[in-house]
Amino acid sequence: MVQVTYVVFPKLSDFNENGVIYIHHFILSRFVADLIHFGAVYYALVCPKPPLTATPEQMRVFKEVTDPSVLSKRSSIKGKTVREAQKTFRITHVDQIVEAGTYLRVHVHPKRFPRCYDIDWKSRIIAVTESHVVLDKPAGTSVGGTTDNIEESCATFASRALGLTTPLRTTHQIDNCTEGCVVLARTQEYCSIFHRKIREKKVKKLYLALTAAPLPVGIMTHYMRPINIAPRLISEDFIKGWYLCQLEVMECKKVPWPDATVGKAYSIEDCGWPSRDYAYECKIKLLTGRTHQVRAQLAACGAPIVGDSMYMPAAIAQLSSPGLNPFGKCQKEYASDDDKEMAVIEWISQHGKEPSVAIGLQACHISWDDGECCYEARSPWWRCKCNVGSGV
Repeated sequence: MVQVTYVVFPKLSDFNENGVIYIHHFILSRFVADLIHFGAVYYALVCPKPPLTATPEQMRVFKEVTDPSVLSKRSSIKGKTVREAQKTFRITHVDQIVEAGTYLRVHVHPKRFPRCYDIDWKSRIIAVTESHVVLDKPAGTSVGGTTDNIEESCATFASRALGLTTPLRTTHQIDNCTEGCVVLARTQEYCSIFHRKIREKKVKKLYLALTAAPLPVGIMTHYMRPINIAPRLISEDFIKGWYLCQLEVMECKKVPWPDATVGKAYSIEDCGWPSRDYAYECKIKLLTGRTHQVRAQLAACGAPIVGDSMYMPAAIAQLSSPGLNPFGKCQKEYASDDDKEMAVIEWISQHGKEPSVAIGLQACHISWDDGECCYEARSPWWRCKCNVGSGV
């Protein structure tokens, strides 16, 4: 869990005679440069409403500094609604200044991606054009960074590897634990163009998934709960308001379970699957693009992805207790909504934590403009036969 410190209102003694404060005067200097460099410090002209976990003292200060009589005296927010003034922005430089009453949010322990420093990023570049760069993203890295860390990202390290003066921009995402093709835009204009292609379903994405059990060829349909929290819950039955999830299993072939040496190199977690003699490599065409969609759908079918420490434990639990999943094929009848909610909570508890590095999932192909732009990733990690060192 990311630890966040909310700094609502710097003391007046921290400000100079002009009513401004230098950020590096306010936060311990040995931390501030790194935190700002990582993008972990934010400000807003007016403090946003505190979370439900706020202490009584934090609520007291919030009410004090957002009182209309106080806000009316601040020239910086004149002409803005309170909602507009509560919008947060990143602090981008240690010499940036803020005025009295400014809200600061500091993520004191950013989520880290140490694998970025082990990668030979030039070797991961698939293509460079005037408009975009295609990267074979390594597992265990973030495409565009996180709320508290935009430094340790594929976009940042690929930009440096290519010696670009203008940073690459994220056009789409794949999970941190997934490897494979990612398109990074060189301009904001092309970023918008690619987003439009995705919305118009003109971008074709194929995945290779290494599953613990076989899958039937054909289209797979589920519905995902519209809550932006992992694990993502899905139902085989239509539920009003839930998101449609569809993928097509194009082929499924039996392959050896990954070699222990390669698995260790990629920190593949032993999730307790009972039979590990063989796995199944499946080619999948993504028809809708939901977060964790492939992982959640395959696990729901009893064929979780190898190394997926979040979804495989739940799939194993469902094997021994088929009625455990309140949205599965063998779902029970519940006497009340409260009973159903308790079953949902129990089902969520069967899931594990997010994988630390890699799982058996690769974005192996991406194409658009009717195949005019077409790119393939290298062989997936599970086909490797040797010990993988740094620079992979």
